[in-house]
Amino acid sequence: MLSVPPGPRFAAKRLLGAVLVLLVLSLALYALFYLLPGNPAQLACGERCSPQQVAQVRERLGLDEPVYAQYLHFLQGLFAGRDYSAGTGLRHCAAPCLGLSHQNDEEVTALILEGLPTTVSLAAGALVVWTVLGIGTGLLSALRRGGLTERALTVLTLAGTGTPVFILGLLLLMAVCAYLQWLPFPSYVPLSQDPEQWAWNMLLPWLTLGLFESAKYARITRSSTLEVLAEDHIRTFRAYGLSERAVVSRHALRGALPPVLALSALDVGTMLGGAMLTEQLFGLPGLGKLLIDSVHKVDLPVVVGVILVIGTAVVLANTVADLLTALADRRVVLS
Repeated sequence: MLSVPPGPRFAAKRLLGAVLVLLVLSLALYALFYLLPGNPAQLACGERCSPQQVAQVRERLGLDEPVYAQYLHFLQGLFAGRDYSAGTGLRHCAAPCLGLSHQNDEEVTALILEGLPTTVSLAAGALVVWTVLGIGTGLLSALRRGGLTERALTVLTLAGTGTPVFILGLLLLMAVCAYLQWLPFPSYVPLSQDPEQWAWNMLLPWLTLGLFESAKYARITRSSTLEVLAEDHIRTFRAYGLSERAVVSRHALRGALPPVLALSALDVGTMLGGAMLTEQLFGLPGLGKLLIDSVHKVDLPVVVGVILVIGTAVVLANTVADLLTALADRRVVLS
Protein backbone atom coordinates (compact mmCIF):
# COMPACT_ATOMS: atom_id res chain seq x y z
CA MET A 1 0.00 0.00 0.00
CA LEU A 2 1.38 3.37 -1.06
CA SER A 3 2.00 5.90 1.71
CA VAL A 4 1.28 9.56 1.07
CA PRO A 5 4.00 11.99 2.26
CA PRO A 6 3.02 14.13 5.28
CA GLY A 7 3.01 17.41 3.32
CA PRO A 8 0.48 16.48 0.58
CA ARG A 9 -1.62 14.56 3.12
CA PHE A 10 -1.80 17.63 5.36
CA ALA A 11 -2.77 19.87 2.41
CA ALA A 12 -5.43 17.40 1.24
CA LYS A 13 -6.99 17.27 4.72
CA ARG A 14 -7.15 21.06 4.94
CA LEU A 15 -8.67 21.40 1.45
CA LEU A 16 -11.26 18.70 2.14
CA GLY A 17 -12.12 20.38 5.44
CA ALA A 18 -12.56 23.71 3.63
CA VAL A 19 -15.00 22.15 1.14
CA LEU A 20 -17.06 20.60 3.94
CA VAL A 21 -17.18 23.88 5.86
CA LEU A 22 -18.34 25.73 2.73
CA LEU A 23 -21.14 23.19 2.17
CA VAL A 24 -22.30 23.58 5.76
CA LEU A 25 -22.10 27.37 5.41
CA SER A 26 -24.23 27.35 2.25
CA LEU A 27 -26.83 25.12 3.93
CA ALA A 28 -26.95 27.32 7.04
CA LEU A 29 -27.33 30.51 5.02
CA TYR A 30 -30.03 29.02 2.82
CA ALA A 31 -31.97 27.78 5.84
CA LEU A 32 -31.56 31.05 7.71
CA PHE A 33 -32.87 33.33 4.98
CA TYR A 34 -35.30 31.13 3.05
CA LEU A 35 -36.79 28.67 5.54
CA LEU A 36 -37.51 30.95 8.49
CA PRO A 37 -41.03 32.44 8.82
CA GLY A 38 -41.68 34.87 6.01
CA ASN A 39 -42.58 34.91 2.33
CA PRO A 40 -39.64 35.50 -0.04
CA ALA A 41 -42.03 35.58 -2.99
CA GLN A 42 -44.00 38.41 -1.36
CA LEU A 43 -40.78 40.32 -0.69
CA ALA A 44 -39.69 39.86 -4.29
CA CYS A 45 -43.04 40.89 -5.71
CA GLY A 46 -43.79 43.80 -3.39
CA GLU A 47 -46.45 44.69 -0.85
CA ARG A 48 -49.08 45.68 -3.42
CA CYS A 49 -48.97 42.44 -5.41
CA SER A 50 -52.12 40.34 -5.64
CA PRO A 51 -52.09 36.71 -4.48
CA GLN A 52 -52.01 35.62 -8.13
CA GLN A 53 -48.94 37.74 -8.81
CA VAL A 54 -47.22 36.41 -5.69
CA ALA A 55 -47.97 32.85 -6.86
CA GLN A 56 -46.43 33.61 -10.25
CA VAL A 57 -43.27 34.99 -8.62
CA ARG A 58 -43.15 31.98 -6.31
CA GLU A 59 -43.26 29.65 -9.32
CA ARG A 60 -40.70 31.71 -11.26
CA LEU A 61 -38.21 31.57 -8.40
CA GLY A 62 -38.80 27.86 -7.83
CA LEU A 63 -40.13 28.44 -4.29
CA ASP A 64 -43.08 26.12 -4.89
CA GLU A 65 -40.77 23.09 -4.96
CA PRO A 66 -39.86 20.94 -1.92
CA VAL A 67 -37.23 22.40 0.38
CA TYR A 68 -34.57 19.83 -0.50
CA ALA A 69 -35.12 20.45 -4.22
CA GLN A 70 -34.73 24.20 -3.71
CA TYR A 71 -31.40 23.73 -1.95
CA LEU A 72 -30.16 21.30 -4.60
CA HIS A 73 -31.05 23.82 -7.29
CA PHE A 74 -29.17 26.45 -5.27
CA LEU A 75 -26.07 24.22 -5.27
CA GLN A 76 -26.59 23.44 -8.95
CA GLY A 77 -26.53 27.17 -9.66
CA LEU A 78 -23.24 27.53 -7.83
CA PHE A 79 -21.46 24.78 -9.75
CA ALA A 80 -23.29 24.44 -13.08
CA GLY A 81 -25.68 27.39 -13.43
CA ARG A 82 -29.47 27.22 -13.51
CA ASP A 83 -32.48 28.39 -15.49
CA TYR A 84 -35.17 30.77 -14.31
CA SER A 85 -38.62 31.27 -15.79
CA ALA A 86 -38.86 34.58 -17.63
CA GLY A 87 -42.31 35.13 -19.06
CA THR A 88 -42.81 32.61 -21.84
CA GLY A 89 -39.16 31.50 -21.95
CA LEU A 90 -36.21 30.62 -19.76
CA ARG A 91 -33.38 32.80 -18.50
CA HIS A 92 -30.05 31.09 -17.92
CA CYS A 93 -27.85 32.17 -15.00
CA ALA A 94 -24.30 30.95 -15.55
CA ALA A 95 -22.22 29.40 -12.77
CA PRO A 96 -21.47 30.49 -10.14
CA CYS A 97 -25.11 31.57 -10.00
CA LEU A 98 -26.19 33.10 -6.67
CA GLY A 99 -29.71 33.87 -7.85
CA LEU A 100 -31.47 36.98 -9.09
CA SER A 101 -31.93 40.22 -7.20
CA HIS A 102 -35.49 40.82 -6.03
CA GLN A 103 -35.14 44.56 -6.63
CA ASN A 104 -33.92 44.82 -10.22
CA ASP A 105 -33.87 41.20 -11.44
CA GLU A 106 -30.10 41.39 -12.05
CA GLU A 107 -27.84 38.43 -11.39
CA VAL A 108 -26.42 38.56 -7.87
CA THR A 109 -23.03 37.39 -9.13
CA ALA A 110 -22.79 40.41 -11.44
CA LEU A 111 -23.67 42.80 -8.61
CA ILE A 112 -21.01 41.24 -6.37
CA LEU A 113 -18.38 41.38 -9.13
CA GLU A 114 -19.04 45.13 -9.45
CA GLY A 115 -18.24 45.79 -5.80
CA LEU A 116 -15.61 43.10 -5.21
CA PRO A 117 -12.62 44.91 -6.83
CA THR A 118 -13.12 47.92 -4.55
CA THR A 119 -13.24 45.79 -1.40
CA VAL A 120 -10.29 43.64 -2.51
CA SER A 121 -8.19 46.71 -3.31
CA LEU A 122 -9.03 48.19 0.10
CA ALA A 123 -8.04 44.96 1.87
CA ALA A 124 -4.85 44.58 -0.20
CA GLY A 125 -3.67 48.13 0.46
CA ALA A 126 -4.46 47.82 4.16
CA LEU A 127 -2.55 44.51 4.23
CA VAL A 128 0.62 46.27 3.03
CA VAL A 129 0.20 49.01 5.65
CA TRP A 130 -0.46 46.74 8.61
CA THR A 131 2.23 44.23 7.61
CA VAL A 132 5.00 46.82 7.24
CA LEU A 133 4.02 48.94 10.24
CA GLY A 134 2.83 46.13 12.48
CA ILE A 135 5.73 43.73 12.02
CA GLY A 136 8.30 46.52 11.93
CA THR A 137 6.96 48.17 15.09
CA GLY A 138 6.69 44.83 16.90
CA LEU A 139 10.27 43.84 16.04
CA LEU A 140 11.65 47.23 17.03
CA SER A 141 9.74 47.13 20.31
CA ALA A 142 11.06 43.63 21.10
CA LEU A 143 14.67 44.49 20.24
CA ARG A 144 14.54 47.73 22.28
CA ARG A 145 12.92 46.10 25.28
CA GLY A 146 13.07 48.18 28.44
CA GLY A 147 14.03 51.39 26.68
CA LEU A 148 12.17 54.58 25.92
CA THR A 149 11.48 53.43 22.36
CA GLU A 150 9.79 50.26 23.59
CA ARG A 151 7.59 52.16 26.06
CA ALA A 152 6.55 54.74 23.47
CA LEU A 153 5.68 52.07 20.92
CA THR A 154 3.71 50.12 23.53
CA VAL A 155 1.60 53.20 24.33
CA LEU A 156 0.95 53.80 20.63
CA THR A 157 -0.08 50.20 19.96
CA LEU A 158 -2.41 50.15 22.97
CA ALA A 159 -4.01 53.40 21.78
CA GLY A 160 -4.38 51.99 18.28
CA THR A 161 -5.95 48.78 19.53
CA GLY A 162 -8.51 50.67 21.61
CA THR A 163 -9.52 53.19 18.93
CA PRO A 164 -12.54 52.15 16.78
CA VAL A 165 -11.84 52.16 13.08
CA PHE A 166 -14.48 54.78 12.27
CA ILE A 167 -13.06 57.15 14.93
CA LEU A 168 -9.58 56.67 13.47
CA GLY A 169 -10.94 57.38 9.99
CA LEU A 170 -12.68 60.57 11.15
CA LEU A 171 -9.50 61.75 12.88
CA LEU A 172 -7.48 61.17 9.72
CA LEU A 173 -10.06 63.03 7.63
CA MET A 174 -10.02 66.00 10.00
CA ALA A 175 -6.22 66.09 10.33
CA VAL A 176 -5.10 65.34 6.77
CA CYS A 177 -7.95 66.87 4.75
CA ALA A 178 -9.43 69.64 6.92
CA TYR A 179 -6.58 70.90 9.13
CA LEU A 180 -3.36 70.17 7.21
CA GLN A 181 -5.05 70.15 3.78
CA TRP A 182 -2.51 67.68 2.42
CA LEU A 183 -5.21 65.82 0.50
CA PRO A 184 -8.69 66.67 -0.76
CA PHE A 185 -11.59 64.82 0.80
CA PRO A 186 -11.69 61.34 -0.81
CA SER A 187 -14.06 60.80 -3.72
CA TYR A 188 -13.87 57.35 -5.24
CA VAL A 189 -12.47 57.17 -8.77
CA PRO A 190 -12.38 53.78 -10.58
CA LEU A 191 -8.93 52.36 -11.24
CA SER A 192 -9.71 51.95 -14.95
CA GLN A 193 -10.66 55.62 -15.23
CA ASP A 194 -7.62 57.26 -13.59
CA PRO A 195 -5.09 55.06 -11.72
CA GLU A 196 -3.30 58.02 -10.11
CA GLN A 197 -6.50 59.59 -8.74
CA TRP A 198 -7.70 56.16 -7.66
CA ALA A 199 -4.56 55.66 -5.57
CA TRP A 200 -4.71 59.12 -4.00
CA ASN A 201 -8.36 58.67 -3.06
CA MET A 202 -7.71 55.19 -1.62
CA LEU A 203 -4.76 56.38 0.49
CA LEU A 204 -6.78 57.45 3.54
CA PRO A 205 -8.98 54.31 3.54
CA TRP A 206 -5.81 52.17 3.33
CA LEU A 207 -4.23 54.08 6.22
CA THR A 208 -7.41 53.93 8.31
CA LEU A 209 -7.84 50.17 8.04
CA GLY A 210 -4.10 49.47 8.02
CA LEU A 211 -3.28 51.55 11.10
CA PHE A 212 -6.16 49.97 12.99
CA GLU A 213 -4.91 46.45 12.24
CA SER A 214 -1.19 47.25 12.59
CA ALA A 215 -1.56 47.81 16.34
CA LYS A 216 -2.69 44.21 16.76
CA TYR A 217 0.16 42.89 14.63
CA ALA A 218 2.71 44.95 16.54
CA ARG A 219 1.64 43.38 19.82
CA ILE A 220 1.62 39.85 18.38
CA THR A 221 5.02 40.29 16.70
CA ARG A 222 6.54 41.72 19.88
CA SER A 223 5.31 38.91 22.12
CA SER A 224 6.24 36.22 19.59
CA THR A 225 9.74 37.65 19.08
CA LEU A 226 10.39 37.97 22.82
CA GLU A 227 9.27 34.38 23.32
CA VAL A 228 11.64 33.09 20.63
CA LEU A 229 14.56 35.23 21.84
CA ALA A 230 14.22 33.65 25.29
CA GLU A 231 14.57 30.07 23.99
CA ASP A 232 17.65 27.97 24.68
CA HIS A 233 18.82 27.60 21.08
CA ILE A 234 18.98 31.41 20.67
CA ARG A 235 21.20 31.67 23.72
CA THR A 236 23.35 28.91 22.24
CA PHE A 237 23.82 30.83 18.98
CA ARG A 238 24.82 33.92 20.94
CA ALA A 239 27.27 31.87 22.99
CA TYR A 240 28.93 30.69 19.77
CA GLY A 241 29.64 34.32 18.91
CA LEU A 242 27.02 34.99 16.21
CA SER A 243 26.21 38.65 15.77
CA GLU A 244 22.88 39.91 17.06
CA ARG A 245 21.77 40.73 13.52
CA ALA A 246 22.47 37.15 12.38
CA VAL A 247 20.69 35.67 15.40
CA VAL A 248 17.60 37.78 14.80
CA SER A 249 17.40 37.59 11.01
CA ARG A 250 18.38 33.93 10.52
CA HIS A 251 16.93 32.23 13.56
CA ALA A 252 14.61 34.37 15.70
CA LEU A 253 12.41 35.59 12.84
CA ARG A 254 11.92 32.06 11.54
CA GLY A 255 10.28 31.09 14.80
CA ALA A 256 8.49 34.38 15.46
CA LEU A 257 6.83 35.02 12.09
CA PRO A 258 4.68 31.87 11.53
CA PRO A 259 1.85 33.00 13.87
CA VAL A 260 1.98 36.47 12.32
CA LEU A 261 1.79 35.02 8.79
CA ALA A 262 -1.11 32.79 9.77
CA LEU A 263 -3.05 35.68 11.27
CA SER A 264 -2.26 37.90 8.28
CA ALA A 265 -3.60 35.34 5.80
CA LEU A 266 -6.74 34.92 7.89
CA ASP A 267 -7.29 38.67 8.19
CA VAL A 268 -7.16 39.09 4.41
CA GLY A 269 -10.36 37.06 4.28
CA THR A 270 -12.04 38.75 7.21
CA MET A 271 -11.19 42.17 5.78
CA LEU A 272 -13.62 41.52 2.94
CA GLY A 273 -16.33 41.63 5.59
CA GLY A 274 -14.68 43.85 8.18
CA ALA A 275 -14.04 46.76 5.82
CA MET A 276 -17.72 47.78 5.77
CA LEU A 277 -17.32 50.69 8.20
CA THR A 278 -14.35 52.02 6.25
CA GLU A 279 -16.27 51.73 2.97
CA GLN A 280 -19.28 53.55 4.46
CA LEU A 281 -17.10 56.28 5.95
CA PHE A 282 -15.30 57.03 2.68
CA GLY A 283 -18.20 56.28 0.31
CA LEU A 284 -16.51 53.33 -1.40
CA PRO A 285 -18.83 51.26 -3.65
CA GLY A 286 -17.68 47.87 -2.32
CA LEU A 287 -19.34 44.80 -0.88
CA GLY A 288 -20.06 46.58 2.40
CA LYS A 289 -22.25 49.19 0.70
CA LEU A 290 -23.94 46.49 -1.40
CA LEU A 291 -24.73 44.40 1.68
CA ILE A 292 -26.08 47.31 3.74
CA ASP A 293 -28.24 48.56 0.85
CA SER A 294 -29.57 45.02 0.27
CA VAL A 295 -30.43 44.58 3.95
CA HIS A 296 -32.39 47.84 3.89
CA LYS A 297 -34.28 46.68 0.79
CA VAL A 298 -34.74 43.11 2.14
CA ASP A 299 -33.12 41.77 -1.03
CA LEU A 300 -32.49 38.25 0.28
CA PRO A 301 -30.58 36.75 -2.70
CA VAL A 302 -28.04 39.60 -2.62
CA VAL A 303 -27.66 39.37 1.18
CA VAL A 304 -27.11 35.60 0.99
CA GLY A 305 -24.70 35.98 -1.94
CA VAL A 306 -22.53 38.63 -0.28
CA ILE A 307 -22.36 36.75 3.03
CA LEU A 308 -21.52 33.52 1.21
CA VAL A 309 -18.70 35.22 -0.71
CA ILE A 310 -17.32 36.75 2.49
CA GLY A 311 -17.61 33.41 4.31
CA THR A 312 -15.86 31.64 1.43
CA ALA A 313 -13.03 34.18 1.56
CA VAL A 314 -12.62 33.61 5.32
CA VAL A 315 -12.58 29.81 4.95
CA LEU A 316 -10.10 29.88 2.07
CA ALA A 317 -7.90 32.39 3.89
CA ASN A 318 -7.93 30.17 6.97
CA THR A 319 -6.85 27.23 4.81
CA VAL A 320 -4.05 29.28 3.24
CA ALA A 321 -2.97 30.35 6.73
CA ASP A 322 -2.70 26.70 7.80
CA LEU A 323 -0.65 25.86 4.71
CA LEU A 324 1.67 28.83 5.21
CA THR A 325 2.18 27.86 8.84
CA ALA A 326 3.01 24.31 7.76
CA LEU A 327 5.56 25.59 5.25
CA ALA A 328 7.20 27.78 7.87
CA ASP A 329 7.18 25.12 10.60
CA ARG A 330 7.37 21.45 9.58
CA ARG A 331 6.33 20.39 13.06
CA VAL A 332 2.76 21.39 12.17
CA VAL A 333 2.69 18.84 9.32
CA LEU A 334 4.04 16.03 11.46
CA SER A 335 1.75 16.66 14.42
